[in-house]
Amino acid sequence: MLARAVIWWRQLQSIGFTILVSEISSAALVQLALDLTNSLTTNDRYERLLNTVRHAVICDAVVLLHVQGDYLKPLALQGLTKETLGRRFEVVAHPRFEQICASQTPVRFAADSELADPYDGLLLSHDGDLPVHACMGLPLLADDKLIGVLTLDSMVPNVFDEIPKRTLDIIAAMSAATLNTAILLQKLEQHSKHNQQVVAELTHEALVKDGGELIGNSEIMLKLKREIEMVAGSNFSILIEGETGVGKELVARTLHRQSSRSEGPLVYVNCAALPESLIESELFGHVKGAFTGADRNRIGKFSLASGGTIFLDEIGELPLAVQSKLLRALQNQEIQVVGKDDVEYVDVRILAATNRQLKVEVEQGRFRADLYHRLSVYPVIVPPLRQREEDISLLSGYFIELTRRKLGMSQLTLEPSAIKMLNQYDWPGNVRELEHVISRAALRARSDSAAAIVRIGITHLALVLPNTALGDASSPVEEKLIAQDTGNLKQQTDDFQRQLILQTLTQQQGNWSATANQLQMDRANLNRLAKRLGVRVSKSIVVNPL
Repeated sequence: MLARAVIWWRQLQSIGFTILVSEISSAALVQLALDLTNSLTTNDRYERLLNTVRHAVICDAVVLLHVQGDYLKPLALQGLTKETLGRRFEVVAHPRFEQICASQTPVRFAADSELADPYDGLLLSHDGDLPVHACMGLPLLADDKLIGVLTLDSMVPNVFDEIPKRTLDIIAAMSAATLNTAILLQKLEQHSKHNQQVVAELTHEALVKDGGELIGNSEIMLKLKREIEMVAGSNFSILIEGETGVGKELVARTLHRQSSRSEGPLVYVNCAALPESLIESELFGHVKGAFTGADRNRIGKFSLASGGTIFLDEIGELPLAVQSKLLRALQNQEIQVVGKDDVEYVDVRILAATNRQLKVEVEQGRFRADLYHRLSVYPVIVPPLRQREEDISLLSGYFIELTRRKLGMSQLTLEPSAIKMLNQYDWPGNVRELEHVISRAALRARSDSAAAIVRIGITHLALVLPNTALGDASSPVEEKLIAQDTGNLKQQTDDFQRQLILQTLTQQQGNWSATANQLQMDRANLNRLAKRLGVRVSKSIVVNPL
């Protein structure tokens, strides 16, 4: 702190204040410099400034005013009535203020000046109109911009006339530094408060947005909820495992909401969406010039999440080189900003999610074993929807109501046959697939209905279940399903999926990736579904005779 005060003192010297007059002691200036860097309130800084000025220059009143547009707002005063603090002086309405604001140097008014004094009737030491008196004003500049005014008044005429200009320049510099420091601190406090409010709002929005509740009363879901409740209050790193679309992000939000860090930020990172060259910078930040294109400092996600939780989705996609640095953050809560030698300490809880089998990834050398064990202090496995048949009706009802609101419909319901079909479907895309099926079926049902109550039937689902096209009402697929509505729906669905997969595989010449892409499915899910349906691709080598 003393070092910063000395620097401030040297800055005064650098602008020409090398000789001090007796009115202002070196000790007073050093103390004021310390005050500027000390943990004082703004009002304390102002009061100490005015005390220092009055010790240097004998006066009956001293006022510090801040420029706010076309007005001057009193911030602190001595010798005037308290109600003066509530006034806002329009500069153009007060000639003395106008002269001070237009000047670059201190302004001393003649004792017999005919210019109206803005403090008439406000001095504590004098009642009524001000008689002949001494008055001067000091413009306060920061980076050549007027930020405020310091005024001094004395009932003794001409008392300010003999004060050296250098002394007044020093007082102006001290006052400007004090005011500028207070303004900057206030802006920083407001900015910090705003950022905290933004983080709180975004965190709240992330927690309460649609899909923010774990829905399900099946035994396997009740078990999952009990596990979340048990582990949420700890600071353990959690590895959330499960297939695509089961709701791993929702589990992460629930863990954060139920933790002691719920008031802190929840920062989401999709590891699979980050270019490999930028992952380290995204996670830990970088300094200006650390690499080509780094034209400014950037804070990383770990620093943003300090005091809260970071959710690393698709953690299995991280390159091995970054995994070692992530391990350091897990072990010691240390991160190293790209381009910076020093380490920084963060207070972050890590939640990670993956649809890969990380044990297999470790065995095959694609994922670090030590990182895997650090992440999976308590693994949480989110069950696929096919293991939650009891929950499909509940989830369908939730998505029905959500879709109704989005589409602005009066009422939207599911026919019993449609519910039965949903219960018997295998759901390779899990809860996300169910949401999309309901949304598309609602659109089709609305176009088919003129009634206020729109009912989703089996035909609407048949047209939009995965791997089916929105054909016209007379499509062979729809006719087949309508004709066999009372039959075995699960068998019908299996037959239909088997036929479509075979047809698409044939079109794509047995290429599973291209088939999954055309069917808009995850390849792993397609392989599992095809295996269950008995669909496989057999390749053979044929040698043509010479």
